[in-house]
Amino acid sequence: MTEPLVQIRNLYYRYGNSASDWVLENLNLDIEAGEYVLICGPSGSGKSTLCQALNGLIPQFHGGHIRGTVRVDGLDTREHPVSELFAHVGIVLQNAEAQLFNSTVEGELAFGLESLGWPRDEINARVQEIADVVQITHLLGRNPHQLSGGEQRLTTIAAALAPRPPILVLDEPYASLDPANVQRVRHALREIHNRGTTVILVEHRLEDAAVDAGRMLVLHRGRIALEGTPQDVLAGDVARFGLRSPTAVRVGRALNLEEVPLDVESLTAAARDRALPPDLFPPRQQEHPPEGRTLLDARDVTFSFEGTPVLQGVNLSLRAGECLALVGANGSGKTTLIKHLNGLYRPHRGQVLVLGRDTRQANTSALARHVGLAFQNVDDQFFKFTVQEEIEVGARALERYDEDWLQELIALFHLQPLLQRSPHRLSGGEKKRVAFAAALAANPELLVLDEPTMGQDWPFRRALRDLLSRLQDQGQTVVLVTHDLDFAERCANRWALLAGGRILANGPPEQVMSDTEAMEQANLQPTQSFRIREALGKGAEIRVSP
Repeated sequence: MTEPLVQIRNLYYRYGNSASDWVLENLNLDIEAGEYVLICGPSGSGKSTLCQALNGLIPQFHGGHIRGTVRVDGLDTREHPVSELFAHVGIVLQNAEAQLFNSTVEGELAFGLESLGWPRDEINARVQEIADVVQITHLLGRNPHQLSGGEQRLTTIAAALAPRPPILVLDEPYASLDPANVQRVRHALREIHNRGTTVILVEHRLEDAAVDAGRMLVLHRGRIALEGTPQDVLAGDVARFGLRSPTAVRVGRALNLEEVPLDVESLTAAARDRALPPDLFPPRQQEHPPEGRTLLDARDVTFSFEGTPVLQGVNLSLRAGECLALVGANGSGKTTLIKHLNGLYRPHRGQVLVLGRDTRQANTSALARHVGLAFQNVDDQFFKFTVQEEIEVGARALERYDEDWLQELIALFHLQPLLQRSPHRLSGGEKKRVAFAAALAANPELLVLDEPTMGQDWPFRRALRDLLSRLQDQGQTVVLVTHDLDFAERCANRWALLAGGRILANGPPEQVMSDTEAMEQANLQPTQSFRIREALGKGAEIRVSP
């Protein structure tokens, strides 16, 4: 009988020298050659730890305490160095940019092969071959650090695949990608899988991941809680494990469809003649935009990098208590725009007024009292040794420290167990929570969150949604930059749709998504709930569920 390609037996693991709970506990798993396996679960369930155990980073790099065995392609991951396992298990980590360190994409793809001692002619042939498979041949001469998020993700996938490993492990590859780039990565993974590579995918975005997988595992507290086909797993109650089924699945279950649909196309084909329950989805928490004072006013904002226009004549205003979502494809100018809101960038033409103050004349430190910003790549804003220091430093420097408020944030973001740890050694989701708490600690009038749901599970997203609603009720203004249109639909009163540095549409989410021309120009697709309404609602109002 052939040994499974991945064989895990009685695996226990915990980080460091602490006596804390096991991150992985008595885990047993077999994965056969040629499978496409989706692994999901709440934050802290052990998903990223499992990924790094598959190629020996755990325990060889991270140390910690480990029991049991992990065998991949016949090799024990504790008996063979990571450099040797590299040719057997390709891994793509959460932060794609952190894996890129060559001056060209071609160099990235060749690097691993060079380290393995491949002959130059074979390296050149393999680089061309894998670039064709992943469809990045046109990028080979580019600097990987100047690529879009989707292009960087495809580059890391190609680099991991270059040595022809039989296994590819990906930790949240869709995080921070726009819908078009998600589809590019999905297409590449399907092509790779069809060519015989075993794909192990960790992902929170089940709408994009479940339909491609043949098997689905749910991790909970370091153990496998559920296992089966995506249809079988999602037909059950996954909410108890911190998961939110795709909208199409929830609608299909509400309609008692015989087979659980994983996407809108399957749902509409099976339920075309069904009537949707009128109360299937509750209304958005704050239906109408507030009528408070104008907090921010951007007028004809134009900005360029090295002569390349990034923002072109942007006009945007924000009222106190409003929640605005900036949506658009990677590279549309969203992050550049929010860096104008607290003076990190100054417009080359036009002006930005924050509480009536022109950001071109105001100090960034003074603006920080009013505008709190959590970056997409939170490592860029961490500079303290512990989480405790990180979340306190801004509030203390701005003389807005409030112990009660800080303790409330620590409880809300579940930071108590992390307070004495280094923020740089946390998981991607934990880092996000620290950044949110730090941005909120000074209680700014305007809170700006760049990709707030990236790497976050559903319970956290629900808690964040409730917090944002509460902040709005108190008169605080919130700006979300996000590719998670479901979250944006649920939270934001208004969307501003960007493409090519311009605002193409500005209004309620339903109005923006109804603007087919603007959505297509921005390379975005409406949410599942909106598309279901259009296909089946027959005029009924359908919104995303809580």
